[in-house]
Amino acid sequence: MRGLLPAVLKDKVPERRAAGAWPRRSHPHKVLLLEGCVQPAMAPNINAATARVLDAAGIECVLPRGQGCCGAVRYHLADGEGGLKQMRANIDAWWPHIERGAVEAIVINASGCGAMVKDYGHLLRHEPRYADRAAKVSELARDLSELLPYLAEALQGRVRPPAAVLGWHAPCTLQHGMQLRGGVEQYLGALGFQLRPAAQEAHLCCGSAGTYSVLQPELATKLRDRKLGHLLGETSSDRPAALLSANIGCITHLQSGTELPVRHWIEVLDEALVASK
Repeated sequence: MRGLLPAVLKDKVPERRAAGAWPRRSHPHKVLLLEGCVQPAMAPNINAATARVLDAAGIECVLPRGQGCCGAVRYHLADGEGGLKQMRANIDAWWPHIERGAVEAIVINASGCGAMVKDYGHLLRHEPRYADRAAKVSELARDLSELLPYLAEALQGRVRPPAAVLGWHAPCTLQHGMQLRGGVEQYLGALGFQLRPAAQEAHLCCGSAGTYSVLQPELATKLRDRKLGHLLGETSSDRPAALLSANIGCITHLQSGTELPVRHWIEVLDEALVASK
């Protein structure tokens, strides 16, 4: 359907890409992986790459039936009850695994979703049936970058990173919403990657902001171009080989403004592992 969309939406939909193989090994260490709603359709390789990297580090990703959207889109569009319904559905899907102690964490590789899941305990605190379960879910929720200290140690000597510099955009939901700053740069750096944050205003939004880039395209485009200007450098010799981020919204929005590849950091880590085999 991409070719039939108006330009403002077509720019938000990437070219179709294969996800690659899902690992089949089982490990004692298991985590739930939130698949999300937008990401599996628009960038399925992100979830598959997550599963492959965690598999290489001895962690198995479990995909429970019944999980779906984290609830952020509806909640942020003032459909509070619709968002809460999706949160309850996720808790119901995850709870059997949590209750029997079968998983160690709930891993989220889209920072916008991660910020929302970490807020489940607060948002459902007044519901007798869900308050305790929601609090436990928030306690177990981990942005994928929070596993990087373990991954950097487990994967030492098994990664062949690219020699080129890669631009890095930290989403607002990562650096402000979850207060996770510097981890991706530090631990990917420990594995040999060269990440370069925006030269200026690294703290500012790229303009994606959930549905903002669709509902407020003029302002969102100005923010995007401002962010890209700081990420791409002043001359072609300063230009990174690709741009990395940690949220599907930021990735698709930034990609609409540049021919340079914009990817999730887990994808380049996954490719570096494949290259080392």
